[in-house]
Amino acid sequence: MRTEIFINEGIHESRIAIVEDGQLAEVWIERPGNERMVGDIYKGVVTAVLPGLQAAFLDIGHERTAFLQVRDMVEADDAEDDGGRNGRRSRQYPPIQTLIRKGEEVLVQVSKEPIGTKGARVTTQLSLPGRFVVLVPGGDWIGVSRKITSWSERRRLRELVFQLRPPGHAVIVRTEGRNQSEKEFRRDLRQLVKNYGRLLRLAKRLPAPALVHKELPITSSVIRDLFTENVARLVVDDKERYREIVAYVRSVSPELRDRVEYYRDRRPIFDAYDIEDELEKANNRTVWMPRGGALVIDHAEAGTFIDVNSARFVGTDDQEINNLNTNLEAAREICRQLRLRDIGGIIVIDFIDMNEERNRRKVLECLNEEAKKDRAKITIGGQISEFGLVEMTRQRVRPNLLHTHSEPCPTCGGTGRVMGPDTTLTRIERWLQRSFAATRERRYVLHVHPEVARYITERRKERLRSLRRATKARLSVCEDESLSPQDYRVFSWKRSLDVTSEFRV
Repeated sequence: MRTEIFINEGIHESRIAIVEDGQLAEVWIERPGNERMVGDIYKGVVTAVLPGLQAAFLDIGHERTAFLQVRDMVEADDAEDDGGRNGRRSRQYPPIQTLIRKGEEVLVQVSKEPIGTKGARVTTQLSLPGRFVVLVPGGDWIGVSRKITSWSERRRLRELVFQLRPPGHAVIVRTEGRNQSEKEFRRDLRQLVKNYGRLLRLAKRLPAPALVHKELPITSSVIRDLFTENVARLVVDDKERYREIVAYVRSVSPELRDRVEYYRDRRPIFDAYDIEDELEKANNRTVWMPRGGALVIDHAEAGTFIDVNSARFVGTDDQEINNLNTNLEAAREICRQLRLRDIGGIIVIDFIDMNEERNRRKVLECLNEEAKKDRAKITIGGQISEFGLVEMTRQRVRPNLLHTHSEPCPTCGGTGRVMGPDTTLTRIERWLQRSFAATRERRYVLHVHPEVARYITERRKERLRSLRRATKARLSVCEDESLSPQDYRVFSWKRSLDVTSEFRV
């Protein structure tokens, strides 16, 4: 698989695109006012301990308090992956009230970005990532990335790191540590231990709540984590950023220097490599597949729901084979879209029904195989249900691409639907009935959206007569473009006041 990295530095945002075999696979976006928090370390103050939830809330200096679960306070026995926490075994945890108390100052690290109304999720198990290893202060074990599959190499790395491991620290060997020498590990560990000492000294001086350690900007962290020998080239359109990357690569992996390119063309880099169009499509609800099938992706508070449709797909005369081919194509595209849109949490996929069990197994195997390309932890249900549904979860670390690019509609409140004029008119009727019952007042000026005003006045005599008969009111209708189609304002003629809120439920 050919992997390429493209970096676009703009005035208001930095964008990084990962392209695999000519297809956009992942994208990261960072803006000055919305920098990522994952990996940041804070000195926080415990504001509440909730034994019923086995969790605590901490003030870390942000608008919303951070959330700390008891399992994020207890050291993992072993953590054999790049993140350091996905390999936890099922275990019993001590009561959180015995570990932490209200008012206590604690060093915590952000493990998940604030999402929606939820604050950041944090852990007291700090980890400092380097180029080849992750340092976990306070631990006494050694982990090796599961992506290093050679048993002889795993054994070599464990023995090597065992000799170098600083006392009082656990160490995880990252995937990039494969085939590296003792010199590289020693240099990486020395720098991480030095950074941790500096962090502790700063934490002692700062009053809580305070930011103690800021993770590298997204561009630097992507270079550190992803720019490996498996990447064919890295192209960047900013000269200063290009020089920084070249200097860094020369110091850690000189053999990769020739793969870094400076983009000089006047045409925007994402346009030149057909990335911009793909990014625009990444926010669409419907995703069209090459053979004519389609995915419909809907987001909800409880999770993400993906419907697979045959749509324009025309295959053989055998419907079972057609459904299988569409589902296989959909499985591959779904995994790509999950990475591209960074969709996390619970995901439910509604595949096209298949009668044969062996075909259902083929689709599930394809889904599992494609999911291995994802760096996020994915858990897929063991079978396709009798209704054609597959349940899965994907590790959620930050808001997805849709939340990054958009805001809830102020008119519909994010539902995607607005009330029709007839429903708005019915609500107005109920308002007038309440008003007359309470005040006996009859004369009002009604302000509504122009579309609703036209709906009322198209058959003026009939609608206004029926409204007056039902509510005993005398209405003057005014168009107001500042209102949404489902809102209205009622002004009292006698009191010259906006009285809408008096009888609205």
